[in-house]
Amino acid sequence: MGTETLLAGFDPQTGVSSKDVTIIPETDVYARLYLPTKLTENSKNHKLPVLVYYHGGGFCLFTASSQTDHNYLNKLVAEAGVVAVSVNYRRPPENPLPTAFEDTWAALQWVASHRNGDGPEPWLNEHGDFGRLFMSGISAGATIAHDLAMMAGNAGSQLGAEILGVGLVHPYFLGSDSIGSQGVHRESMTQVNKSDWDRLWAFVCPSSPENDNPRINPMAEGAPSLVGLGCRRVLVSVAEKDLLRDRGRMYYEALGRSGWMSVAEIHETEGEDHGFHFYNLDAEKAKDLIRRLAAFFNS
Repeated sequence: MGTETLLAGFDPQTGVSSKDVTIIPETDVYARLYLPTKLTENSKNHKLPVLVYYHGGGFCLFTASSQTDHNYLNKLVAEAGVVAVSVNYRRPPENPLPTAFEDTWAALQWVASHRNGDGPEPWLNEHGDFGRLFMSGISAGATIAHDLAMMAGNAGSQLGAEILGVGLVHPYFLGSDSIGSQGVHRESMTQVNKSDWDRLWAFVCPSSPENDNPRINPMAEGAPSLVGLGCRRVLVSVAEKDLLRDRGRMYYEALGRSGWMSVAEIHETEGEDHGFHFYNLDAEKAKDLIRRLAAFFNS
């Protein structure tokens, strides 16, 4: 699985159309938008949930046009019946963190600017139901989605739209202590070990390389309370063989203890590793993950 890219356009297999739109001209940050044309071609004003998606790749790999994410979103958008905005943020090492967090927050504000139907993008104006606004991401993209939900909880009036739910797929959360399966590295357990993940964080965030930074460890001592998470629903999806699995579980449990008065659920895929669905989107377990996310975005 490399960094091959695909052009936007119509995907005949799923019936989903996509296009690229520049959303922050000053920094060339763009988004790839997805629309399930089968649901919208007969009704200009058919409203769909809005999904803002952040790609993974350890903050430094992949883009919104990567083959993996593009094919995944075509299938997810078709299954869920959502209009999706996949944000292409600037990446390290040329643009170290927190640039990606700043770009994605600005992009989320851009998406929210369409809530009254008078934003710059017709697909969002005509088809976006901003009473059903969701975020999701895979790996580092899930880390971003969590961070932006915390920002939205602290600055909801500034965002101008309420986030209904956040779907975190194999979130890239760390911590100075090894927990659960992180204490040992086994060939059958994961593709990489904890020290690899730790070094990656130090590389992408040289200004704050410690892995108890609240952005990479929301459960760290002194981190902002999860009670401030600015959404009403959370789905955490983990994979059994993923070294990051237990951090995802820990996050789910911490939400329950925090006093956050909303609904959290967790889903674990047995026998699979980090980002497994990208390798074969037609495998039954990948289809199951997509169905679970689709149900969440329509809950």
